[in-house]
Amino acid sequence: MTATEDLQQQTDPQARLDEPEPSATTDALRVATRYLAMPLFLAAVLVILYVVVQARGIDAIEARTLNWPVISTRVQQHIVLTATATALLILLAVPTGIVLTRPWARRAVPYIVTVANIGQATPSIGVLVILALIFGIGFEIALVGLVAYGFLPILRNTMVGLQQVDPFTIEAGRGMGMTKRAVLWRIEMPLAVPVILAGIRTALIITVGTATLATFIGAGALGAIIDQGLALNRPNVLYTGAILTACLALFVDYVAGIAEEKLRPRGL
Repeated sequence: MTATEDLQQQTDPQARLDEPEPSATTDALRVATRYLAMPLFLAAVLVILYVVVQARGIDAIEARTLNWPVISTRVQQHIVLTATATALLILLAVPTGIVLTRPWARRAVPYIVTVANIGQATPSIGVLVILALIFGIGFEIALVGLVAYGFLPILRNTMVGLQQVDPFTIEAGRGMGMTKRAVLWRIEMPLAVPVILAGIRTALIITVGTATLATFIGAGALGAIIDQGLALNRPNVLYTGAILTACLALFVDYVAGIAEEKLRPRGL
């Protein structure tokens, strides 16, 4: 096709109408690529990790850590710690963000945001160590540290999402006779959901990474495998723990992306 013919096809409405529409096979392939690319990539990474570790060989010390019962337990601990912390973050940060956007509570915004900034301003290992020195060690203490470290992204996105709602839209709802509560849940929150979900996704990824450090205060998780690899000077153990953590973080981000897409209100 010459340049003249191509230009004519682009400018001719009838030519555009005559173009064949994407087939069902093409759409199915696009959807499959979109949703299966990351799981297949992660599966390939794990297979390559297994093959490389087996090819390098593992001694008796490494075998105590690199076995299925130990690895599955550490992965389960990591997932439980991350999921519990994220659930607590949503239950605490979203309502707090809603309250701080109400006119009667705006004076408290600087103080609450300053307190929430402490978790982000302090290195994650510092937050966990300070809590361990004050309250002791264990799963619950690690949970408190993760909540403190991931609180700000959800709080900030909740506030930003609600504040960006067009005031004229709110006034229109009020003009239709809706109460303030109805305006919040039927107008403001649906419009703010995409921004809030982005904050939850960010906090979730932060929590997955920070949960690795929970091993230093007795909460286990995948950080225990990495710590053992460093302490014993066993590269196989170290690489396995690090790659498993990275794969888990990528998979959680993948699932969170799908959830963010599916939970977004229709029409937004």
